Amino acid sequence: MTRGEGGGAAGRVLTDDARADGDEAPAAAEEQATTTRPEGDERRRRWRGRRATRPGRPRWPFLGVVIGSVLLALTGGVLLYQAHELRTAPAADNRALTDVEATTRVDGDVSSALAKVFSYTPGGTDATERSARTVLSGRAARQYTQLFAQVRENVRSQRVTLTTQTVRVGTVSLRGDTAHLLVFLDQTARRGSKKPTTSAAQLSVTARLHDDVWQIVDIKAR
Repeated sequence: MTRGEGGGAAGRVLTDDARADGDEAPAAAEEQATTTRPEGDERRRRWRGRRATRPGRPRWPFLGVVIGSVLLALTGGVLLYQAHELRTAPAADNRALTDVEATTRVDGDVSSALAKVFSYTPGGTDATERSARTVLSGRAARQYTQLFAQVRENVRSQRVTLTTQTVRVGTVSLRGDTAHLLVFLDQTARRGSKKPTTSAAQLSVTARLHDDVWQIVDIKAR
């Protein structure tokens, strides 16, 4: 082999080796990429798994506070609206719905008055009439005077005793110095030595405050 031929052969060998190296380099790079990609994917999957299993934290930590504030605001608004309606409604003038002390006093005065004027004995009619003059007024006083004049003689001649007890009383309305009540009574009557009889009565009563005392001004049987 001549030097030229040797140089040419060597050149071809180097060229072939370079080509082989060149062909092998992409293959090696591709193989390396192929072998490293699954490892990278595996790391990403593990990272996502750890993130998914991490203790949950609220995505919006302020959301509960906001909802609570909104609910409180809505509740407060409803209560204010209801209070406004109560103050502006006609029922707000009715103290029977709001003033327990005043209502209790009306109930007591009217109950006591009815027990006095509708309770009598054969020898106590004068005392009953005196009581009526202090607790009755207006139309109720006039009606009672006419009625009692008719029964006075029967009470004495037939020895009638009448006892009245208030079973239940309720003030329906209380405005200013006027009250309207619904009253349920139990009345027990005895004639001489006969067996007593008991009956019930239901009355609508109107009372008016006079000299710091509730007087009955109208009585209607129901």
